[in-house]
Amino acid sequence: MNPEKVLIITYYWPPAGGPGVQRWLKFVKYLPEFGIEPIVYCPENPNYPIVDESLVNEIPKDITILKQPIKEPYQIAGFLSKKSSKKISSGVIPKAKKQSLIERLMIYVRGNFFIPDARKHWIKPSVEFLSNYINKHKIETIITTGPPHSLHVIGLQLKQKLNIKWITDFRDPWTTIGYHKALKLRKTSKKKHIQLESEVLNTADAIVVTSNHTKNEFTTKTNQSISVITNGYDNHSVRVEGKDDKFTLSHIGSLLSERNPKVLWEVLSELISENDAFSNAFQLNLIGVVSDDVLESIDDSGLKNYLNIIGYVSHDEAIKYQMASRLLLLIEIDSEDTKAIIPGKLFEYLISETPIIAIGPEDSDVQDIIRNTNTGVYFNYRQKEKLKTQIVSFFEAYLNDSLTVHAIGLQPYSRKALTKRLSEVIKAL
Repeated sequence: MNPEKVLIITYYWPPAGGPGVQRWLKFVKYLPEFGIEPIVYCPENPNYPIVDESLVNEIPKDITILKQPIKEPYQIAGFLSKKSSKKISSGVIPKAKKQSLIERLMIYVRGNFFIPDARKHWIKPSVEFLSNYINKHKIETIITTGPPHSLHVIGLQLKQKLNIKWITDFRDPWTTIGYHKALKLRKTSKKKHIQLESEVLNTADAIVVTSNHTKNEFTTKTNQSISVITNGYDNHSVRVEGKDDKFTLSHIGSLLSERNPKVLWEVLSELISENDAFSNAFQLNLIGVVSDDVLESIDDSGLKNYLNIIGYVSHDEAIKYQMASRLLLLIEIDSEDTKAIIPGKLFEYLISETPIIAIGPEDSDVQDIIRNTNTGVYFNYRQKEKLKTQIVSFFEAYLNDSLTVHAIGLQPYSRKALTKRLSEVIKAL
């Protein structure tokens, strides 16, 4: 029996870096084991804010990859301000009062002239190219993954044109995603986003989301079938010599302006001033893009001498930091909207054999996963004393060489298990 062909429409594909690309790279890796042949469609000349060439080596050798040119406004914006363009394209939007005139202009233009996002000009040529390809190769199912949500509009138009089976994969929400409020949207622009979101949710044959909170939100907007398939972890061969000598607390990934846990900086500052042993042993590692606002807060808290800024590293290097660190830090913005966000790195944290300290909104999906897997401790932004007590407890365990974690129930989050669930969604159509 021939495998079912499924066309996957994605913007992020190696050499793009970050967790967004890994979700579909892993699905593509395992789908053939479940009787499905994935065909990937992605841009030929994208403007990726983060690049990780090592991920190219993970692309299955026998996979069909289709590419078409894309017009990237961020490339044009780069002539005005390369630094600001790169920041905004990666989701790092400075606080309103700290935005330069160029940044305010870029954000306003991005929000109101590029709906649903800056990749809107890829919609029309993609629909034309894929319509012919789908008909020629007798493909019955397409999957669009976003953000960018322009890709869901590609799916919408292909569905309307060809009446093909269509699954939408929302790695993040649409109109409730954290940065949406910062886009300086006019009323007409907000209305257009809501209209497009509604069309996509009510036209797709099936919807996949990465968290229960997003499912609950979308349930109020559509009667279509919604499945929760989180991100996950994959087995790897990365090894480290052992844990760091220092009491290292490491954050891997982007620390945006609003993702700034001042309560943690206060706690660390107090422990450094109160405890000489802590002061001599502690080190804060930041691996990835960090906003100036976060660095300023860390400096104001007197932590500059304890800070090790590493910047973006390859995926394998990130895993090494996860495994060698004494503690891993997971931070989410303190808002109702971010309860639905489950960072992709969480699942690699789970298998790192390193305890997690997570700070975010109350009752989030992240809180449930950490509790259920026994991999760390979760705090909201108002639990300063509990956070401080826990860090002291971890530090004492570090001094006694007993700082470890005993994870449970991780198997459902393996990439292969998650791909099996995706295959069931595809075959149910």
